[in-house]
Amino acid sequence: MADNDNILRQSQLITTYGPGAMIDLPDYSVIVSGLQDWAHLRREKVDEPRLTAKLRRLLDVPSLELWTPPRHEENVQKIAPVGARIFPTWFIVKEAHPSPRNPQWRRRRLVRWDHLDKRRFRDEDGKRKPVVPVRFVCGCRRGHIDDLDWRRFVHQSGRACQRPLWLEERGTGADIGDTFGVCDCGEERSLYEASTPGTGALGYCEGKRPWIGQYAREGCGEPYRLLVRTASNAYFPQTMSVISLPEFDAGLAAKVSMHYDRLKTLHDVSMLEYFRNSPELDAAFDGVADETVLAEFRRQQGEGEQHDVPVKSAEFEILDKGDAFIGEDDPRSRFHAETLPRTDWDSGQDGLLATVDKLVLVHRLREVVSLLGFTRFEAISPDTNGELDLEVARASLAETITWLPAVENRGEGVFLSFRTEEIEKWRARAGVRRRGQSIEEGWHSWASERGRPPEGFPGLPYMMLHSLSHMLMTSISLDCGYPASSLRERVYAGEGGYGILIYTGSSDSEGTLGGLVEAGRRLGTHLRRALKDGQLCSNDPVCAEHAPDSQLEGRMLLGAACHGCLLIAETSCEQRNDFLDRALVVPTVAVRDAAFFDIPEQGP
Repeated sequence: MADNDNILRQSQLITTYGPGAMIDLPDYSVIVSGLQDWAHLRREKVDEPRLTAKLRRLLDVPSLELWTPPRHEENVQKIAPVGARIFPTWFIVKEAHPSPRNPQWRRRRLVRWDHLDKRRFRDEDGKRKPVVPVRFVCGCRRGHIDDLDWRRFVHQSGRACQRPLWLEERGTGADIGDTFGVCDCGEERSLYEASTPGTGALGYCEGKRPWIGQYAREGCGEPYRLLVRTASNAYFPQTMSVISLPEFDAGLAAKVSMHYDRLKTLHDVSMLEYFRNSPELDAAFDGVADETVLAEFRRQQGEGEQHDVPVKSAEFEILDKGDAFIGEDDPRSRFHAETLPRTDWDSGQDGLLATVDKLVLVHRLREVVSLLGFTRFEAISPDTNGELDLEVARASLAETITWLPAVENRGEGVFLSFRTEEIEKWRARAGVRRRGQSIEEGWHSWASERGRPPEGFPGLPYMMLHSLSHMLMTSISLDCGYPASSLRERVYAGEGGYGILIYTGSSDSEGTLGGLVEAGRRLGTHLRRALKDGQLCSNDPVCAEHAPDSQLEGRMLLGAACHGCLLIAETSCEQRNDFLDRALVVPTVAVRDAAFFDIPEQGP
């Protein structure tokens, strides 16, 4: 991973290629090493006490720090800043041979990494032949992963055979049912037998964690499942993000962060007074009371009751407070927003925005995203409050966690809150209750299949706002200057109130171009267009007639939602395109009595 052709961006090490992820290289595949193999140079500390405190509680560790992934700098380092290990260790010789059983079948030799000669396989004829890593491995939902034991899998008889193994393709495509593991002794087995979860055809998980070390393992015992290493379900990063809030003195916070390591040994004010003897510290905190410095230091350590407040509740409280200006209008500030007077955005909209309570233009925001673990086969997303489940079995990023990788995204956004009484009035309608019953039945079926607790359903208000958010993002992206994939959402539907934050953020200047704020000033136009487009989908009536409680299509978390109307890039959606139904927002050709927005029917 030290070659320039294999350089990853810092953000990719958080969202796509963190520890435990597999990466294809030209001649082999690797698995990204755990945090113990990440360089400590060329990285920066990330200050976000609210996030640090929550992650420390989730991982149950005594102390924790957030740092950016190490940067790659050309002509500075010869060793890659992020380590990687060869995985899988089984390879296929590129050269294909006809099968002796049927000349139309193609077979390729299976070999181990330690049998290669300078990344080539030396055949019986002495020629060195190129190889590629096998595309099949095995793993479990907890993130453990291992090479498929091809000899055990092929030899169902239990024979200890060491004769050559082959991967044989007996069809015209790469269908798994036409792929067989074959031994020269005559035994064979279709990979289709390994594709059904829970059968134990691949054995049982030994808890191997090759990203941490060759011999790193922990107790497990789940049946191994077949995993295509390049498939989308091979790695689901588990991240947590917060929006930095204007709840402290930014100038003092920066000074404390700069001298954090020296202040780290402090336990009380008297020790702070001792360090005042240092000219550097005395100059840095000149004019600031000792108690104030210590309080800020403790805040950055993650101490205080405010960190027990759910992630989104704290954000909603700040965004919905109604102040004309929130935060500092300073290029160095982390958050600055402006609450527009209603007369600026609700004139001439024919009551369309009557349910909207406040409109806030977020001129500047900072989002901190941290990676804390990962899963395979099934993704685990934060709940509707932005919190992660303490009981989730996630794979660890290292044997011992003392720090986590995090990135800062800076950008802008638009926030709109809705009147609580209008949401409650909508929920009480008979048509909404009927639609809600169908949606909840779909949720219970989905949760039952996966062993999830039935009380995890986010609720109809969340689904309605989530669907509206997707509709607005699609409309806004047409003229705000940002591509649709760069917009993101945060949906607020808790006890504090209801709202939507559509924002964009980037580690560079792309996140602060000003187009999203300007689009927010024309909210009525965008809302009208989004609602009009949402009434009819190009896949109607099939899309509109989809019932969430039907298990035939496997879309039990979706109502009237498909790629033709509501589904967007998964990186933009906080729920990976689940919990969507445009029938809760606008009337559709199949359901007309569950919509939150009362749009009169148009004549022919």
